[in-house]
Amino acid sequence: MAADIVNLRQFRKAKVRSEREAAAEQNRISHGRTKAEKSLTRALNDKDARQHEQGRLEKPEQD
Repeated sequence: MAADIVNLRQFRKAKVRSEREAAAEQNRISHGRTKAEKSLTRALNDKDARQHEQGRLEKPEQD
């Protein structure tokens, strides 16, 4: 009939830690992209911008 003794401070800290980890995992799923994915997107956008500029009939005037 003896129950295990639990340190409430450690229990609370462990609970908060696990909740933070769960929230972090959700954020990684929702918002996370690897550095390679970000650089690939940036490179593709730069390439598209250059191709778009090459198709202009008139060059924009620079002041």
